[in-house]
Amino acid sequence: MSSSDLLAQAESEPAQAERIFKQILSENLGTSDAQILRDKEVALVKLGELYRDKKNASALADVIKLSRSFMSSTAKAKTAKLIRTLLDFFSAIPNSQAIQMSTLTENIAWAKSEKRVFLKHSLETRLVSLQLESQKFQPALALIDNLLTELKRLDDKMILTEVHLLESRVYRGIGNLPKAKAALTSSRTAANSIYCPPALQASLDLQSGILHAEDKDYTTGYSYFFESFENLSSQGDDSALDALKYMLLCKVMLNLPEDVTSLLTNKLAVKYAHLREVESMRAIARAHQERNLAGFEKALFDYKHELSSDPTIRSHLAALYDTLLEQNLLRIIEPYSVVEISHVASLVGQGQQAVEAKLSQMILDKVFHGVLDQGRGCLLVFDEPEVDNTYGAAIETLEQVGKVVQSLYAKTVKIA
Repeated sequence: MSSSDLLAQAESEPAQAERIFKQILSENLGTSDAQILRDKEVALVKLGELYRDKKNASALADVIKLSRSFMSSTAKAKTAKLIRTLLDFFSAIPNSQAIQMSTLTENIAWAKSEKRVFLKHSLETRLVSLQLESQKFQPALALIDNLLTELKRLDDKMILTEVHLLESRVYRGIGNLPKAKAALTSSRTAANSIYCPPALQASLDLQSGILHAEDKDYTTGYSYFFESFENLSSQGDDSALDALKYMLLCKVMLNLPEDVTSLLTNKLAVKYAHLREVESMRAIARAHQERNLAGFEKALFDYKHELSSDPTIRSHLAALYDTLLEQNLLRIIEPYSVVEISHVASLVGQGQQAVEAKLSQMILDKVFHGVLDQGRGCLLVFDEPEVDNTYGAAIETLEQVGKVVQSLYAKTVKIA
């Protein structure tokens, strides 16, 4: 029975599909017949899809390993496409990152031994992306350094753009913002000299927005997120949801929570409005608008996964929570000259120790003037002291007198 007949049989007998695909791949490995090679390629992809649907990551890794003998007799361009297709199947399998990274490492070594340079670069770029997701920043940086050295020699602008973008994301992950900005600038420079695909351009805009938001420049960050969101949503990309969440976050951080509702009536945003990720940002905006610390904490608890899984949102919400706590404390202590810390803590709904630490920080930052009397457990609030200009004026007068004396002394020296 020919390989084409076996493929047809696999279609009609799904229960036997796995055995049939393996049979096709095991026969005539050294053949150069075009039809058999095409059938083997189809069998490889179908077997990969089968293991993807079964969520069997280790079996999928074996399929990729098995494909190498077949790929030795195919064109390099087709080989790269086939490996990328098989590796893409891992994304549908949960908790498969470790197996995917080991599979990539093996295939990088194989591509290097076969002198398939472009395939090696493509696989290394994918490995860096996985290491970034797994927060393995140091191995990712080491691999990026090697990649950049080779890519600059080859002058491959497309992959160079992607790698510099990954480098920016890695540096941002370890908190080195100056280097993250420098890497993003390098990525944009490389992108300007080529045709940049819309998806890559959207990723550049998204990273630019994130870095501007880190600098508290939420207005510029919002404009980048909006560009990215329009680009990604028009392509139906799932990453559009992240851009929309960051847009909503910028509105909240700009003290414009009322704009969140109007933003979600936008034609492109309507289809995302019912999702939990968007609902979580709407709840945060509502709590911020009402300056309701309990509502804010409830939103953080109710949408814990949606708000905590993204490091960008998590870091900004921590700052927002701090600001909201500060505003609530100022509102509570405003009518008092002396107030018990336990009373303030009960009104704000926080532990006494946490409130005491926050009040101490606010006094040191000169948000208000006061003293913590820990012996009595009280906070003494003072009026803002008036600035006395007498000392400044006296010093300025003395400086002028000094100049006059020096001038008179210079004249007496000349006369003498």
